[in-house]
Amino acid sequence: MEQPKTWKWQLAQQLEYRWWQRYLRNKQTADYLPWKLAYWNKLLATVAPHMPQENNLSILDAGCGPAGIFMALDGNRVEAIDPLLDKYADLPHFIPTDYPWVNFTTLSLEALDKTDHYDRIFCLNAINHVNDLSTCYNNLIQALKPGGYLVISTDAHRHRLLKKIFQLIPGDMLHPVQLDINEYESLLTDRSMQIIQHILYKREAIFDYYITVARKTAVRH
Repeated sequence: MEQPKTWKWQLAQQLEYRWWQRYLRNKQTADYLPWKLAYWNKLLATVAPHMPQENNLSILDAGCGPAGIFMALDGNRVEAIDPLLDKYADLPHFIPTDYPWVNFTTLSLEALDKTDHYDRIFCLNAINHVNDLSTCYNNLIQALKPGGYLVISTDAHRHRLLKKIFQLIPGDMLHPVQLDINEYESLLTDRSMQIIQHILYKREAIFDYYITVARKTAVRH
C-alpha cells in the first residue's frame, strides 16, 4: 500500500517542476534535445561494458523527466513513468510523439506494480526524490525479470557529517533522500541484487555522482 505523501516529498515535487521550468526557459528545443540525446548516448556507452547489449528489450525509464533516457532507447519496448508527466506536457521540450517506441504514464515509483516484467530498468537522477525509499526499491526490483539489469544513478554524500546535517536540516530541498554510496548499495544487496559496477561519473565538493549497474540474481519470495 502506498504511503501518504510527506511534506518534504510534496515540496520537492513542486521545486522539481519549477527547476525544470527555469532550466529550460532559455533553451531552444532544437538545440537542447540533440544535446540531451548525446548525453544519454554517452551514458549508455559508459554502462555498456557491464551488461549484455541487446535490442527489442522491455525497458522501464523510472522517473524519466521531460527528456529522459527513453530518448536513446529506440529499438526497444520502453515504458517511461514520472509523477510529474502531466505537468511536463506544458513544456515545449517534452514531445511524446517524437518517441513512438515509448509508452508514457504519469506514475510514481511508489505506485509501480509490475512483477518480473522488464529486462532493463533505468532509474536515473530520481531515487533521491522519492517519498518512500524502501517501497521504491522493492517495486523496482520486483518489476525486474530474474537476470535483468537495473541501472540506477544518484548523488551520494561524500562526508558523514554533512550527510547528517542535510538529513536533520534539509540543505537540498529538491532531494528528500540523503544517503552515501554504501547505504545505496545496501538497499540493493539486501534485496538479492548483485552489484556489477559502481561507476564514479562525477565528483563534487559534497556529493559523488554514481551510476550503479546491478543484476537481479534470484526471485524474491
